[in-house]
Amino acid sequence: MIEALPVYHNIHNLAAVISKDNTALYGRKATGSEIRVNNLNVSIGNNRILKNVSMEIPNNKITCIIGPSGCGKSTLLKTINRLIDDDENVRVDGEIIIDGENIYGKKVEVTHIRKKMGLLSQRPTPLPMSIFDNITFGCKIHGIRNRKQLKQIVEENLQDAGLWDEVKDRLHSPASSLSIGQQQRLCLARGLAIKPQFILGDESTSALDPISSRHIEDLFVKLKDKYGVILVTHTLRQALRIADHVIFIYLGEVIESAPAKELFNNPRHDLTKQYLSGVFS
Repeated sequence: MIEALPVYHNIHNLAAVISKDNTALYGRKATGSEIRVNNLNVSIGNNRILKNVSMEIPNNKITCIIGPSGCGKSTLLKTINRLIDDDENVRVDGEIIIDGENIYGKKVEVTHIRKKMGLLSQRPTPLPMSIFDNITFGCKIHGIRNRKQLKQIVEENLQDAGLWDEVKDRLHSPASSLSIGQQQRLCLARGLAIKPQFILGDESTSALDPISSRHIEDLFVKLKDKYGVILVTHTLRQALRIADHVIFIYLGEVIESAPAKELFNNPRHDLTKQYLSGVFS
């Protein structure tokens, strides 16, 4: 399976997903939008990873993707963000519809799609610069130089990520000076700065201590009022705490997709029942 690659793997990738339309980025409130997946198949070489996946991901909800290791959870997340098909060994068939547009259509511009998605990876990936510059780097590339406007962008997104009060007096300190939990919230703020429609989390709390992990979870619950949140998680307890909707994947197939209370309390499929009861993990 291909290793998870964050959108903001380096400075150039960060710049690529920042929209050139600054008014569109900073002049509106972000809102979620339903994602529909139709007959999605993903193969890497001769290995078929996702098989005939069809489902709907609701807007302004927290959707948790669960299932045993190696079942295709992260591949599904990366496919939604167009992070997997750059590899010549990868074949993607089927449709993923966002805002009425098939993101795998022939004329689709990839950076336009990635701008709709803010990805939070397993481990924090702060840029090698100050806290302030981590948030404003893409803004400056696209011509925003007004100091007052940049300060407003930084404060707004650090507030949304629950980090402002902790760093407001040291914005020009290196991002690397932050704790790992704070770095993850900084990466969240950086993602929010592009005003995405969805926040994607790929095991985004697995490297954090319990307190930092709960802090990130609380932020997801708060942010779903503005964004759709899609989380890959290996921790059933986490899905039980925060999920509104759950998708259970096993060996590349969607076995069950339902509101969280329904799936956890009354699973329809025997495989779902076995997974929830700990028969396999």
